Amino acid sequence: MAPRFTLEGIYTPVVTPLNDDFTVNHDALGDVVDHLVNAGVHGLITGGSTGENYTQTVEERLEIARATRDRLNGRLPLFLGTGMMRTDDSIALAQGARDLGLDGILHGTPPYSVPTERENALNTLAVDRAADLPIILYNYPGRMGVNMGEEFLDRVGRSRNVIGIKESSGDINRVHLLARDYPHIQMSCGMDDQALEFFAWGARSWICAGSNFLPEEHVFLYETCAVQGDFSKGRRIMSAMMPLMRVLEQGGKFIQCVKHGTTMAGLDAGTVRPPLRPLNKDDKRELEQVIRVLKRTIADIKAEN
Repeated sequence: MAPRFTLEGIYTPVVTPLNDDFTVNHDALGDVVDHLVNAGVHGLITGGSTGENYTQTVEERLEIARATRDRLNGRLPLFLGTGMMRTDDSIALAQGARDLGLDGILHGTPPYSVPTERENALNTLAVDRAADLPIILYNYPGRMGVNMGEEFLDRVGRSRNVIGIKESSGDINRVHLLARDYPHIQMSCGMDDQALEFFAWGARSWICAGSNFLPEEHVFLYETCAVQGDFSKGRRIMSAMMPLMRVLEQGGKFIQCVKHGTTMAGLDAGTVRPPLRPLNKDDKRELEQVIRVLKRTIADIKAEN
């Protein structure tokens, strides 16, 4: 049976631009949306951790989703992140996504509670029943505390709404498991430094925060590997991107790096909300150098065509 929704291409979890007083900068958010559409990404996700959802109320996340939807105006698919500690809050977000007419939801394990696989599956299915929208599961045990294992996948995979999974465990054996045993759940890369391996194992999409500020480069890797099947060139592109991925993941400064990168791209991403703090000058300088080299190297690879 064909999936209810086909996951294809680069999906950007959109940053939330902020003013100096930590309120949402809606004009800048609109500029980011337009920039991503024009750069050729294939879908957007609002309300993800890249958008600093952990600092936002349910109502604020829905308001940001509404503003994103309005600016997007149907030009690309739009999903809403619904991962919350409380099931009731996840349900409220999922129902809000339905009421806003969004294309689906990205749903993760409730953090900190460490549910069993059965409990986690029942939580997901409760959200599913409440909204009846396409669902991308989000497996990130490093943040959530537990893995979406086989018992979980067997239970939730029976729902026609469970269309895909963003796999962020970092365990390459999970890629093998999903590709071989759960082909009906579309696998999406959620571990940036394994994008090449995901594409080699049949993934057709990549949910990547770095595409906020390097959308063309991420699209280029996707098209080279997933569309053209040229993994020789793909390895060269991936090699050029690896220093950026190391910088993004070092020292717990992921969101700050993504926002500064977005600002470097000419978009006003603004500050970050507490408890996080912006990058210092040395961190900014390192990130800027890595991005400059990456862009130049990938431009050279493109020019060979």
